Amino acid sequence: MNAVNEVSVKAHVLGFPRIGAQRELKFALEKFWRGEIGEGELAQVGQTLRRRHWQWQAEAGLDFVTVGDFAWYDQILNAAALLGALPARFGFDAKRLSLPQYFELARGNTEQFAMEMTKYFDTNYHYLVPEISSQTTFDGGVEWFFHEIEDAITQGHAVKAVLPGPLTFLWLSKSKQDGYSRLDLLPSIVAAYTRVLDKLSALGVGYVQLDEPILALTLPAEWVNAFEPTYRTLADQGVKILLATYFDSVAEHAQLLADLPIAALHLDGVRAPEQLDIFAAIWPANKTLSLGVIDGRNIWAADLTKVLGSLKPWHAKLGAQLWIAPSCSLLHTPVDLEQETKEEQLDVELKSWLAFAKQKLAELNILKQALNGKDVQAELDKNQDAHHARRTSKRIHNSAVAARLAALAPTADQRWADFATRQAAQRARFNLPILPTTTIGSFPQTKEIRAARAAFKKGEITAEQYETAMKAEIALVVQKQEDLGIDVPVHGEAERNDMVEYFGEQLAGFAFTQFGWVQSYGSRCVKPPVLFGDVSRPNPMTVAWSSYAQSLTQKPMKGMLTGPVTILQWSFVRDDQPRSLTCEQIALAIRDEVVDLEEAGIGIIQIDEPAFREGLPLKQRDWAQYLAWAGRAFRLSASGVANGTQIHTHMCYSEFNDILPAIAAMDADVITIETSRSDMDLLEAFAGKNGSAFIYPNEIGPGVYDIHSPRVPQVNEMLRLIAKALEVVPAERLWINPDCGLKTRGWPETEAALANMLKATKEARAAIDEGRQLVVDAAKTGNTSQHSGCACH
Repeated sequence: MNAVNEVSVKAHVLGFPRIGAQRELKFALEKFWRGEIGEGELAQVGQTLRRRHWQWQAEAGLDFVTVGDFAWYDQILNAAALLGALPARFGFDAKRLSLPQYFELARGNTEQFAMEMTKYFDTNYHYLVPEISSQTTFDGGVEWFFHEIEDAITQGHAVKAVLPGPLTFLWLSKSKQDGYSRLDLLPSIVAAYTRVLDKLSALGVGYVQLDEPILALTLPAEWVNAFEPTYRTLADQGVKILLATYFDSVAEHAQLLADLPIAALHLDGVRAPEQLDIFAAIWPANKTLSLGVIDGRNIWAADLTKVLGSLKPWHAKLGAQLWIAPSCSLLHTPVDLEQETKEEQLDVELKSWLAFAKQKLAELNILKQALNGKDVQAELDKNQDAHHARRTSKRIHNSAVAARLAALAPTADQRWADFATRQAAQRARFNLPILPTTTIGSFPQTKEIRAARAAFKKGEITAEQYETAMKAEIALVVQKQEDLGIDVPVHGEAERNDMVEYFGEQLAGFAFTQFGWVQSYGSRCVKPPVLFGDVSRPNPMTVAWSSYAQSLTQKPMKGMLTGPVTILQWSFVRDDQPRSLTCEQIALAIRDEVVDLEEAGIGIIQIDEPAFREGLPLKQRDWAQYLAWAGRAFRLSASGVANGTQIHTHMCYSEFNDILPAIAAMDADVITIETSRSDMDLLEAFAGKNGSAFIYPNEIGPGVYDIHSPRVPQVNEMLRLIAKALEVVPAERLWINPDCGLKTRGWPETEAALANMLKATKEARAAIDEGRQLVVDAAKTGNTSQHSGCACH
């Protein structure tokens, strides 16, 4: 049953989305967490999805089904559970890890914070960071991985197993031991992988895909040098190894990879097509090369004729040693375009330009058949017709947008005055207290809010009724902030479905799907807009809501916008022009909104850029170019206002140390960042400590409590973090706020946590007023040792 055709070109995928075409996994997980279903019912949902996705791969003519890409929460957490490398602080037995305990690792419990969560390379997917130390063992854990392989074999499928590679697993891990190298654990993790490969061999698995995307980074020499001995050991275990790289070029390691004792190598031919010529010159004829020729990160249909032309020389060179695949796992794409049946959302023409994960399987099959001598001309002609229609469509280009960009003055991205001048004008205008308090923007999206939005979209209530319902929610949020004593309130974003989709729905050049969901982390899914054409803003988007909120309070209401880089990063972006040009178009649209908010009397405006760091290229040599155009786009969006208007931004990707000058160059008056679960360690980089030679010049609001958990932090916990912040940031430049938006939280924990935040702030202010040092009882502060990546959506 595991026999594979050894004559023809083979097709496979590196991974498939696990959430389900209708987000079945998301809803089942959340029911399980609420206690509405048991483990048995949840397990059935997972098995149904896995079997369905395997069957789709088989029916599409793929030579293997990929097993191991499914996870209840995250594939890196799965690997830690398989290897037995769990955080010691939870006290769990890895071999007897229960599903509830697995979720406690991901979500925290009453005793322990959740594992750190951060972005997977330059994607918007969040993985859970393994916690390692000199005491970490890889003695084995749960065997869910093997059970899934047995199930796939029982279903009659030829199986290719997939796991994170051992070096990538260690690289993605984190140790807080001073002077301890993650590579010290390499012998023990290699031994663990050896045992896993032995078991795969015993199960009859022919190939295992080990993902090593760290090869696309600028790696230290000792990490590069570790690949040869690692894979020489693993190659002797009876399972053929496909080493998978993706997201960027690995050309600098071409000879190393050609010499490794592996059976196959995967290259990303979409993100880094230039590397293929280098490998062509040296690749051994007896080794398999898997070429990623279908975009695994975007939803545009491939130009199959063009791709086929690029593959023919490889076919002539390698013959049956050539495999074809998407560039990376299809985890980053929606599941099934066939679900999109509402033409008012995605019309027939736009739909013909797209391919979701299931449709990419069909694209692979067409290419495979063509290379193997089958007649697929009708399919190729249909594909070419769609590409011609897209290239020539009048919906894509807007001459007015192009003319506006061309007419921009060189100083269009500069504020009227320097920060010190602006700061003085803003302090005179707002007269805020020392350590001003605010939130990041969103407040709980209750069932009532979601029900009203759904009813409006279905036409069950009128626009007037919907507006009345949203205004009632805004009034509630403003009143609660008044009662709490927050200095700079927000309107709560009740009317917003998503921080990118909401704006995209009101901008020209965007289209939307009904079921184009992509997993961000755990059960959290996002539905990125389809950015297909030139961007402009036909009408104001937020002014009426912010103005209404301002009418309810004498305090300065903060207007809330999503920044151009984040809108770009969290959309499926057109691939027919440079991303930098598209970003400038978005920036001008946001600039129009910023100016209108100012004219409406909104004096504090936050332009969120949580994806700014995410867009950073994997190669350091490419950073300067990206940071230049990304920073300019943000400044374009923010620089149309007077000195007395205060511009905030929010970032919640937690690795800023290496790009701090670029963040400062964005020239926001106030930046809020996620720091609570790093125990405020991140803030030291902004203050010229821990080896940083840079001091952030403007005002800063480090998060003092984690919003990713329903746990309510105590006053002393936040007070301790405020004290740590005051050690590195002068009080006159420090703001107090949560880590991120409160959209995913419920009202009880939100109000309790904010009340404690305000109590902690008052105590800190009192200490400052009295000129005394802020002393906190460490025994009452709890554990704040871990930090998390952003989940702003």
